Amino acid sequence: MAGTGVVRTADTGTARPIRVLVCEDQELVRTGYVTIFTAQPDLEVVGEAADGRVAVEAAGRLRPDVVVMDIRMPLLDGIEATRLLAGPGVTDPVKILVVTTFNLDEYVYEALRAGASGFLLKDSPPRDLVHGIRTIAMGESLLAPAVTRQLVGRFADRIRPAEARNPAATGAVAALAPRETEVLKLIAEGLSNAEIADRMVLSRETVKTYVSRILTKLDLRDRVQAVVFAHRMGLVDAQG
Repeated sequence: MAGTGVVRTADTGTARPIRVLVCEDQELVRTGYVTIFTAQPDLEVVGEAADGRVAVEAAGRLRPDVVVMDIRMPLLDGIEATRLLAGPGVTDPVKILVVTTFNLDEYVYEALRAGASGFLLKDSPPRDLVHGIRTIAMGESLLAPAVTRQLVGRFADRIRPAEARNPAATGAVAALAPRETEVLKLIAEGLSNAEIADRMVLSRETVKTYVSRILTKLDLRDRVQAVVFAHRMGLVDAQG
């Protein structure tokens, strides 16, 4: 059984429930999410949105810990809403969990590129949805690294040349120590911290430290973004 998750306030350090905003255009599905999440003692649904424009407005006003975002919504789709809330240049990004009927396809890739922290399918069991919210609220990525690599590898080639010429991006890569670059490549190849530790003959704590440094230096939020970044920069073989 998955454990509960809470967030702590910056001023007092006290625990409070994870605040969730549900963005889904189908009322039946949206109501189902709200019912599932409200039943959890560590989750609090602070708002609902039936289209992307309302989702962006509500997220800015309510400042939820996690936004559960559908991809296909009227007025403004979930990908563009995600980009506005968590994309490049957003000073205070929101953590976003994409829940969609689409598996490993371009829609999901674009959502991750836009800043989402992970995705689940709509037919996932309720406990997986709850676990996903808790995971993302704690600052982790939800997508398994190997799945991320398969997803990103299918679409990275079309944007890699432009990104690889980006001076800021290339400068960030150059700022990585050789060991950090090696760890980044292994993350992008789908290896977990434990597998990286075995491959590089390091302790798991040391690998964890390397991962933290990489995310900080590259200004990335989680492993999903690290995988996307590595593919965009051509550090791994997208066909591998």
